[in-house]
Amino acid sequence: MEELLIPADEAREPGRPGTADSVKEALQSACGASVRTYLKQYVKRNGLLTLSVLGVGTGCVLGYMLRGLEMSTQAKMYFSFPGELLMRMLKMLILPLITSSLMSGLSSMESKACCRMGVLTVTYYLWTTFIAVVVGIVLVLIIKPGYGTEMEGNRLGGGPVMTSADALLDLVRNMIPSNLIEATFQQYKTDLIPIIKTQVTTKQPSFLYLMPDEENPKGRTVLLELTPPPDMHYKTIPGSSQQMNVLGIVIFSATMGLLLGKMGERGAPLVNVCQCINECVMKIINAAVWYFPFGIIFLVAGKILDMDDPSTLGRKLGWYTVTVLGGLFIHGLILLPFFYFLLTRKNPFSYIRGLLQAMVIALATSSSSATLPITMKCLLENCHVDRQIARFVLPVGATINMDGTALYEAVAAIFIAQVNEYELDFGQLVTISITATAASIGAAGIPQAGLVTMVIVLTSVGLPPDDITLIVAIDWILDRFRTMINVLGDALAAGIIAHLCRKDFPRDTVGKPSGSSQGAQNMENVPLTEVPLIAGKDCIFEVVGDTVIERPTVYYNICQV
Repeated sequence: MEELLIPADEAREPGRPGTADSVKEALQSACGASVRTYLKQYVKRNGLLTLSVLGVGTGCVLGYMLRGLEMSTQAKMYFSFPGELLMRMLKMLILPLITSSLMSGLSSMESKACCRMGVLTVTYYLWTTFIAVVVGIVLVLIIKPGYGTEMEGNRLGGGPVMTSADALLDLVRNMIPSNLIEATFQQYKTDLIPIIKTQVTTKQPSFLYLMPDEENPKGRTVLLELTPPPDMHYKTIPGSSQQMNVLGIVIFSATMGLLLGKMGERGAPLVNVCQCINECVMKIINAAVWYFPFGIIFLVAGKILDMDDPSTLGRKLGWYTVTVLGGLFIHGLILLPFFYFLLTRKNPFSYIRGLLQAMVIALATSSSSATLPITMKCLLENCHVDRQIARFVLPVGATINMDGTALYEAVAAIFIAQVNEYELDFGQLVTISITATAASIGAAGIPQAGLVTMVIVLTSVGLPPDDITLIVAIDWILDRFRTMINVLGDALAAGIIAHLCRKDFPRDTVGKPSGSSQGAQNMENVPLTEVPLIAGKDCIFEVVGDTVIERPTVYYNICQV
């Protein structure tokens, strides 16, 4: 009883905390729990993005630290091997992702909705590409980075490598590949073979003059036979380029998807196969994405090791780099978000926040096609874009929407004209804008593909194609930033098309073929004698006496992506 009558303060042990200490511990535990919860949610949402950004920064620091070692070419190749695996992993997923997403996505759309979405998509892509070209032309005419730039004396020669007409015809040829299997690893390219015809020389001397020497101070007669320059012609022969013909594959897959949708139940097995392939590719991406931060380190560091002296590049091409980056910044972070806000009335930067992972991968790989799997993942998981729209808009955009490339080609063409002190009139500027827009459509989604199509822009206004070598040294850096703008433009286009076509694709029918959802909702009584006529469908039948009641359709394929 005495123990029970002792006051609580006296019964408290010397080391036992009081009420204030208990409250303090409770607050600390609550704060610790909230911090742990916040960190857990942050790692879940942005852990991979944070690792990728750290990978890019680590790769830059590591590359600059190792430049002083003067590593051999073989050592650089071994060092860049993890980054090479990353590129091979991404390129491996391009073909199955494009074919499966387009075929399964278009097969489940109605013809009217599909045509409307296709027209809106292509129109928006051409419009934004032309706007990017105009931005680049205005900036390069204001800044004038080519004036004062020294010409290099050891530029490459060799005459024209491609004409504008041949390049545009090759673009049309690649839309319709002659061999579909061949299109998966190479595309058509016209080759120009020089044919030299030696001029017939005459035996009589062509020139005569007197040359004095010590023995003949008054000079002696010298007869010279002048050889005329050779007559050089170029012969066009069919050739190939070791690059995937993405444009031909996109057109074939889109055609197949539209026709499979019209075939109805007969095309359902192939549609199910495409849906399963698409599901498997997305699962592979979810597993492989955790290798990206490690591969990015060596990919970026390897490129920095191969880079020329940065101080020399800065002196020669500093203003040119500023012009290109300024144009990309204006187009990517001002105009494209403004178009998104204007058409959707939504905050564009909250939408862009979900695309940061894809933009980091684009910065590291400089390939919009290789970034396509990650862009698809970001749109579906972070931006919540309709699957049918994402599976159509993104593959098409990765093929024909090259805003950054078009801006870059226009700036580079006028820069080369300024270096050569070649004045361009208004008609030639219009020609550059049109040809840069058309050439960017034919540019493959691979690193430094813009250098190939830039020949079209240069030859259209009479500039020498050999002058491309003036900007090759800095192209690998600018290529990464313009790839980011290309990926950003594709993703924003998907969000805009999803908003404009939201009535054609209601949320409750996402991923289900049109027509199958109608059969799932209709319940009709079927006489027993007519059961064999409908037994080809996946249905549940309930027999009540002499009547068979058809229940909603059941799909056994669980990969309704």
